[in-house]
Amino acid sequence: MKIKLAYGRSGLEAIFPDTHVDVIEPRFVDGLPDEAAALRQALRQPIGARPLRELAQAGDTVAVIFSDRTRPMPSDRVLPVVLSELENVLPHDVTLINAVGTHRHNTPEELEAMLGRRIVESFRIVQHRPKDRESMVRLGVSRFGNEVWVNRDFMQAKIKILTGFIEPHFFAGFSGGPKSVLLGVGAFESILRNHSAQMIDNPLSTWGVTAGNPIHEEMSEMAELVKPDFIVNVTLNKNREITGVFAGHWREAHVAGCDFARQCVMQAVERPYDLVVTTNSGFPLDLNLYQAVKGMSAAARIVKPGGAILTAAECSDGVPTHGNFRELLSKGQSPQDWLDIIHKAPQPIPDQWQVQILAKILQRSTGFFYSSLPEAEVRLARLRPVSDIAACVRELRAAHEAREVEPHRIAVLPEGPQTVPYLK
Repeated sequence: MKIKLAYGRSGLEAIFPDTHVDVIEPRFVDGLPDEAAALRQALRQPIGARPLRELAQAGDTVAVIFSDRTRPMPSDRVLPVVLSELENVLPHDVTLINAVGTHRHNTPEELEAMLGRRIVESFRIVQHRPKDRESMVRLGVSRFGNEVWVNRDFMQAKIKILTGFIEPHFFAGFSGGPKSVLLGVGAFESILRNHSAQMIDNPLSTWGVTAGNPIHEEMSEMAELVKPDFIVNVTLNKNREITGVFAGHWREAHVAGCDFARQCVMQAVERPYDLVVTTNSGFPLDLNLYQAVKGMSAAARIVKPGGAILTAAECSDGVPTHGNFRELLSKGQSPQDWLDIIHKAPQPIPDQWQVQILAKILQRSTGFFYSSLPEAEVRLARLRPVSDIAACVRELRAAHEAREVEPHRIAVLPEGPQTVPYLK
């Protein structure tokens, strides 16, 4: 059978056997017929808050956080409507803050592609600098002992607005909501401590879980200190069409959005599979190998111990070269070596969380990887390069059938972590 996988900008068709193959996808929800109208209605009839247009008055300063290029957030369609509701506020009183977290800054060309030329030319844009304490203010300490430092431009604005995209997240439960604050415009050290080895090791730090998840709870605690005035979060389908708008109080609207997303993306399966083929949901989520760990993590939930995971992710941005991910991968000879380095380090190491999760996946399954990366870069991550998905699947099935009586069962996640499978 032929299955189209989310890969890069255009997708990738791959041939799979006709038997013992299950395709697991999120429940498809049609895009809203009039996105602008739906956004405007949500802004004027919000959840647990006053309408946005009533919050901001003439002379008020407004700061709006938006997602960086590693997220499929349709800011070019959402922000124009949000900004149009701030009709009492002059453009020079509005600051748009790029929530880069620990990622690199976006280029002018990327910003224009993300936001649209009119917005780039009309409003002040600030790219968060997580290592620059002079650009942040200290708000206190969380109950986890983490100092709370947040972007100064955001905190100095009278009206603080969060925008974002709700999707399942492999250790924060869901994206969007409070994640825009701590991870988006928080201090570098605060992000590292929130992503510490101990926090990642907690069994509740996983897909679709918010209650009891220490990572989500600390993010929520920091958001409560910031007290955002308004949030606009959306959900999307595989065509990047908006399927739901959740606006209003930052916590109440996010909970509603997570409930909606959970019903669409969580898919139960009867028993684990010998092979799980996954993606990282295509561009921009499969920009690099670092991000592609998310797709592997989704697949790992339903693979048999000792089974195989085959991931297709374009990785047009490389491993990448920026950050510490590649450097950590180059240390040690095995996934256990990575874990030893991470757990023995006196302080959290940038990007260690992605290596930690990858190591755990590879300790219980064999990883195969189809991408545009050179083979040496793939092997650096202890993954096996694949040049032909269909051929790799055939070889794995033939090897299984040569030693096992039971059929070789395959699961395919064409949209990667947009589907979160789980064992019943």
